[in-house]
Amino acid sequence: MKKNRKLSNEKESLSVRFLYQTKLGRIFLKILVHPWISKVAGIFLSSRFSRFIVPIFIKQNKIDMTGYKKQGYQSFNDFFSRKRTDNVVDMNSDSLISPCDAYLTVYPINKNSIYRIKHTDYRLKQLLGDETLAKGYAGGVCLMFRLTPKHYHRYCYICDGMVEKTKRIEGKLHCVRPVAYNAVPVFVENSREYTVINSNEWGKVVQMEVGALLVGKIKNYPVKTKAFKGAEKGYFEFGGSTIIVLIEKGRIKLNKDILEKSHIGEETDVCLGMKIGKVK
Repeated sequence: MKKNRKLSNEKESLSVRFLYQTKLGRIFLKILVHPWISKVAGIFLSSRFSRFIVPIFIKQNKIDMTGYKKQGYQSFNDFFSRKRTDNVVDMNSDSLISPCDAYLTVYPINKNSIYRIKHTDYRLKQLLGDETLAKGYAGGVCLMFRLTPKHYHRYCYICDGMVEKTKRIEGKLHCVRPVAYNAVPVFVENSREYTVINSNEWGKVVQMEVGALLVGKIKNYPVKTKAFKGAEKGYFEFGGSTIIVLIEKGRIKLNKDILEKSHIGEETDVCLGMKIGKVK
């Protein structure tokens, strides 16, 4: 885990390092995470005045625009949450699929595991806000899907099953003493939502969406009593985003190449609906 965290830290942008690791940056951070900043930014990105950003964003991120339902967008968020004409999903009952287009890393779950998500460190019980639920995944695996600006920002359910519960956790700005958090006196707890699914093949599965530092918004559809594999669960509006999947111990046999890359701290490029493992 320490090796993976070190590699992740090395990939952090200079802007993030500035915000979290300098005195001036931390002053800006406190302003940036204020709710009204996010609200104003969201209003602008959902307005027609943001349309000029679309072609610039496409060019900078080298996004292939073939295969989408429309090309004329009313706002930047309209573009960012664009829909494909079709998704290819592995519907075999013994296959676990990727919920999205992303870079995937697999982590073992143990008592002392710490997961770095959107520049913030979490233990599992803190991530879920439920210590009892977290204990049920001891010895299991945490699948972390990291979406970048170039990715498709809609996502689906990873399996069939009955929905046991859903939970939303609002983001917060924390102030802690330097000795308690690597000399960084502030950090951000990201907004997140998760669904607990009881599956015949996979047991109790957690599928969580994590929002971004600034305006990243999670737009999940109203939850029904049953989840259907491959059915669209929701989408992200602009902002970096991550999806976390928790699988109980002894339930899954992950693809060998995914495990090998994760072991050396590398991510695997996956697509929505792609098989990433099978029933163990």
